Amino acid sequence: MHEMSLAENIMQLIEDAALEQQFTQVITVWLEIGQLACVEKESLHFYFDVVTQDSVARQAKLKIIEIPGQALCNQCNQDILITAYHAACPLCGSYALHVTQGNEMRIKEIEVK
Repeated sequence: MHEMSLAENIMQLIEDAALEQQFTQVITVWLEIGQLACVEKESLHFYFDVVTQDSVARQAKLKIIEIPGQALCNQCNQDILITAYHAACPLCGSYALHVTQGNEMRIKEIEVK
């Protein structure tokens, strides 16, 4: 249930931006969420709707852009796509992988009025 705290943090960032940039209504929020970030997207949508009530983001749409998991294999030095931590390299079978993408979450864009 950490999606609620994620939604609250997103809302705090939106409120901070609203004060700084003086906007009064959020239309859409685009989030980039890595495939390896362990975020349940449906739960995040639900909690986003809950925490944005009575705020500048009430009725705002939440759009999620999924970022694929990627790692560098330390054995064969190849960039590979992965869907889970502790996966083996599909090219050489090594587990010596360094995740380079897919574990992040960030606000990419906010459409405001």
